[in-house]
Amino acid sequence: MKIQLFPANDRGVKDIGWLKSNFFFSFNDYGNPMRSAFGTIQAFNDDYVEAGKGFGIHPHVNMEIISILLQGTMNHKDTMGYSTEITAPAVQIMSAGSGLRHEEYNIGNDEVNFLQIWISPKLQNIAPRYQQRSFPKEKRINKLVTVVSNEEGLQHCWINQNTKISLGYYEQPESLTYTFQPQNKCLFIFLISGSLRVQDQGLQPRDAIGIWETGEVSLKCADKTEFVIIETPINQK
Repeated sequence: MKIQLFPANDRGVKDIGWLKSNFFFSFNDYGNPMRSAFGTIQAFNDDYVEAGKGFGIHPHVNMEIISILLQGTMNHKDTMGYSTEITAPAVQIMSAGSGLRHEEYNIGNDEVNFLQIWISPKLQNIAPRYQQRSFPKEKRINKLVTVVSNEEGLQHCWINQNTKISLGYYEQPESLTYTFQPQNKCLFIFLISGSLRVQDQGLQPRDAIGIWETGEVSLKCADKTEFVIIETPINQK
């Protein structure tokens, strides 16, 4: 088993007033040659957006873009014709494929906090697509719930990559084992809140850990703990 710790206090930071971003990997004008990606994860940003502010219309091509909304309400408009609102806790995906343009604004009264995750696609230049799903906490108590998958389904979003994203929310202490395909797969685990021990490594809120060369990982949660697990290919083989 190989393990890499990604401490919260070692992230790249960008603060332009209305937007405060924390980067685990090189993104925008933050560059770290030792943190360019993890497997097919090209970006994992912990973003905070001031009320009334947001991202104006801009393009994407050939990227799987996942937003996990932890707090607040945002809109979504794109060149595919979608005009929607998304309220936490919820997930939206865009398969940018051959190209699209979109905007996202905080349309609520409070600060928005969302995780912006970019994953390289399995197939290039597919038709762009958008999807969103709501995941109320009361339906996820003491569970690990799949929110994104490479398989179509009514209970989660699906993307153009052999990737699974799960949300865990435990109101009481719990021990669990996460099992995954060891061949060409890795895990990226991000602690949103609470306290989590992954194998023998303790995590504090907003820490992350990467794991590979194994097919099984043990997790121990304290009470009121929420986290994200991304299971994704190490490369495109």
